[in-house]
Amino acid sequence: MVLILALLVVLLGVSGFFGLKLYSEAKQVKAHEEQAMQLLGGVTDLSNLDNLDTVSQQISQAKNETAAANEIAHGTLWNIASKAPVYGGDITTVQGMTSVGDSLVSDSVPQFMDVLSTLKSAQLSSGDGQLNLQPILEAQKNIATANQSLQQQVQKYQQLPKAHIGMVKNAYAAGNTQLTKMADKVNQLSGTFQILPNFLGSDQPRTYALMAMTTSEERSSGGLIGSVGVVTTDNGKINIGDFRSNGEYIPYGAGDPTEDEQRIFQQWGPLNMSFDIRDLAVYPDTSRSAEGMRAIWQRTPWGSNTQLDGVLMVDPVFLQELTKISGNVTIPDGTVLTGDNTAEFLLNKVYVDYPVSMQDALFAQVAEQTVGSMFSNVDLAKLTKVAQLMGSMAEGRHFSMYAFDETAEKTISDDAGFTAQTPSSEEHPQVGVYVTEQNPSKMGWYIHRTSKVTRSTCGNDGSQTYHVEYKMTNTLENSQIGALTSYILGSGGQGVEKTLIYAPAGGSISNLKTSGGSVTGSRQETLNGKTVYASIATIAPGESVTYSFDVATSTKAVSGLTIDQTPMGWTDSGVTTDTAVCSINSKKSSL
Repeated sequence: MVLILALLVVLLGVSGFFGLKLYSEAKQVKAHEEQAMQLLGGVTDLSNLDNLDTVSQQISQAKNETAAANEIAHGTLWNIASKAPVYGGDITTVQGMTSVGDSLVSDSVPQFMDVLSTLKSAQLSSGDGQLNLQPILEAQKNIATANQSLQQQVQKYQQLPKAHIGMVKNAYAAGNTQLTKMADKVNQLSGTFQILPNFLGSDQPRTYALMAMTTSEERSSGGLIGSVGVVTTDNGKINIGDFRSNGEYIPYGAGDPTEDEQRIFQQWGPLNMSFDIRDLAVYPDTSRSAEGMRAIWQRTPWGSNTQLDGVLMVDPVFLQELTKISGNVTIPDGTVLTGDNTAEFLLNKVYVDYPVSMQDALFAQVAEQTVGSMFSNVDLAKLTKVAQLMGSMAEGRHFSMYAFDETAEKTISDDAGFTAQTPSSEEHPQVGVYVTEQNPSKMGWYIHRTSKVTRSTCGNDGSQTYHVEYKMTNTLENSQIGALTSYILGSGGQGVEKTLIYAPAGGSISNLKTSGGSVTGSRQETLNGKTVYASIATIAPGESVTYSFDVATSTKAVSGLTIDQTPMGWTDSGVTTDTAVCSINSKKSSL
């Protein structure tokens, strides 16, 4: 920061006493802001909930620091300097950064901490594995208000004038990263609190289908459905009913695909989807998977007389992360599954070491034990961990949910972001990349996907352009093939990936090219009203395929481009982005 303002002194032609004064004040601003950020560490990671009084004291101290920095940055000399041509905008940006920081610490963060303090003193556990919903119902409005205040400040930060000097840009980018991290965590927590009471049956009992996906056999939304459990919730308590294997559901038909879905997933091979229970995650939108599940459910003897309120779609990564909160799972042979090995066990080792007849039962045991204890013996620390987990897992498509009640679903989708869907937000642009394995196998464990997103331009109208490289690598080594069964390898250990690529909402894709492996020409299709670029990539062991293309976003974009993709067997998304930041015009829609 000192070097930034020193350079500004030269560029703005401020010299002598006034130059020295500006330089001195810049050092003071830097010191105050650094101290404030250090004090706010407890809020940023939400891991210090056992010491809320200490965190509150730190926030009070941080408020003094941000107030001092903001007062200096809005002094007479700074205001004069901000009027200078071109580079005066950099002064304005720094002033805006201090203003947002002061508002956050003075208003938004204290509101949020007040909610946490209230919940900490409440009795959240009713015993017998039941969550006391009343304190959460009472806190919903306050946490939503605090979250809205915080999100508005973050948007205000993102609307600051575009800086011209590299060091100012870097300082802005660092601040944006910190604020976005905090805003995302608070938003996840707020969203979860909005949906929990309804989900947990605060007004009436609810019934959900818990669809267990294996990403070792990829489908667009996750993986092949191996089994389905029945989850009932009633006034804060979760009960997990019997899991049924996909074989028990297959006699009851398919999930009523649309003409587009039939054309793209069934009529165009090499593997033709049946749309029975196994293939319901082939749809990139959870809403379609849910509708297919309900159609099949209503034909079964166990579901025909029971209303299905919604679905939960989970994969082994979600279950692994749950074990970190709810505790390890010991399977019948004594193997202990933990927060480190559960996903690998369910996605690879179970297929190597156990007969097919046992695999679904082992998955069901882990799902029943971990999901069933999500809200048992809850205090604020556990509730916060569960809320953050649901949010982060939903972002990576390891967990998704859908409710058939429109009002409940609006909260689940809009407030919590728990319903996975193809790119639909112009404000927060995403490219969607969804893959379905065409080699009947468990090769998904070996297909690693990484992407690189590089911003190309920042348009004056608010649009942005990017270059994207999306790479799929078959990590299976030829030396491993002899030790693995055809059940895992399918045809020769190849990855045969039907790949669907979606442009951002209100944006476009151009110059789509591929390299490596064997890829069919990308065909432009329409899938349920949206344009999609479809191709099939065949990747031999040790080979890679790279898709490269240019992306233009909507003029309404208020955040950088991200990738939404079919989940893999771990939490690392493998996405890298550049560090450049576009300024966001103030005409953009509010959060």
